[in-house]
Amino acid sequence: MQSLFELSKKKKKNVVGLMSGTSLDGVDVALIEIEGNGVNTKVDLVGFLEYPFPDGLKEAILNNSRKESSNVEEICRLNFLIPRIYTEGINKLCNELNIMFSDIDLIGSHGQTIHHLPASINFYGEKISSTLQIGDPSVLAKLTDTITVGDFRTGDIALGGQGAPLVPYFDYILFKSPDKNRALLNIGGISNFTILNKNYDQEKVLAFDTGPGNMIIDFLVKKYFDKNFDDEGAIAATGNFNEDVFNAMVEKDSFIKQHPPKSTGRELYGSEFIEPLLEQFADVDKKDWMHTATKFTAYAVYKNYKLFIKDETVIDELIVSGGGANNKFLLACLNGYFGNDVAIKIIDEIGISADAKEAICFAVLANETISGNTTNIPRTTGAIRSTILGKICLP
Repeated sequence: MQSLFELSKKKKKNVVGLMSGTSLDGVDVALIEIEGNGVNTKVDLVGFLEYPFPDGLKEAILNNSRKESSNVEEICRLNFLIPRIYTEGINKLCNELNIMFSDIDLIGSHGQTIHHLPASINFYGEKISSTLQIGDPSVLAKLTDTITVGDFRTGDIALGGQGAPLVPYFDYILFKSPDKNRALLNIGGISNFTILNKNYDQEKVLAFDTGPGNMIIDFLVKKYFDKNFDDEGAIAATGNFNEDVFNAMVEKDSFIKQHPPKSTGRELYGSEFIEPLLEQFADVDKKDWMHTATKFTAYAVYKNYKLFIKDETVIDELIVSGGGANNKFLLACLNGYFGNDVAIKIIDEIGISADAKEAICFAVLANETISGNTTNIPRTTGAIRSTILGKICLP
């Protein structure tokens, strides 16, 4: 406990952030130097890498994310396997940067979500909502001999929140502008954005999931072209728009029109969403599917903005991060919806790596946890109050 107290008082810290998301390809590992905390936080990215999962692990995680194919023994083992892979990723980054593992002060880990059930139901006489991230932070702390903070979502869920999104606090302390209304759009497997009104304080920050990000696009490109992603959106760009498919996707997707606070995941936008449509429109060209699904992803973002944001905050800038920031066709679709009055930028242009942003976020959130700062935003998550997030695990 003394080491935790001393760490919380340290002026500058070397902190590793870990993020493995719905793409299931591996873990993003970022090492940052953090000075201060709260609104005085300053970050400097020291190094970043994407450490791949071993062959077959993606399928194992997918299988254990579905109730019809999950296996409690595999979930138990995966919970201990994933921290070992995280540790390997941190080791590789340290070797590339020529630094000692012992120079790392703190680790912040999102973990790997295998199920997210934020809507409460009656369960044995109680109203229960829940979420499950595996890759236990206590195991990671022991393997790395480093104080680790993880399981950030559970505290907010316990207080009636959605447990997501977690990025808005990070967005607020690093990206709020005094003269521009900004939307920070992260396009991972799921898309979410944070609205930063130049006149609003932290309590009024609004953020939520908008719908699919890369998830449907990645499913299609794997099924039809045996690729893990559509590089720069090149395949989608060569296809044509299919109005019937687009309208069917809009009609099927009730989440887009759901009022925030809201969050979603593979439970909604996985194979169960897209496969019935593929059967219904089996004669549609593969590239047309890619084109239309990419445009639908951009539409979901814009429709949420139009329904839930525009009347309160007219944005000047849309700043994009995540893997989707590399999809030029998707960015062009966003530009088509938002028009010339909204400047669309990649987050690299304002000083943070688009690929590394979420990993950096969890390093910052870990620093906030040990500093005793609340990091959920009840307006965003629906929790009954602000709270400190994460479990602190000692070596």
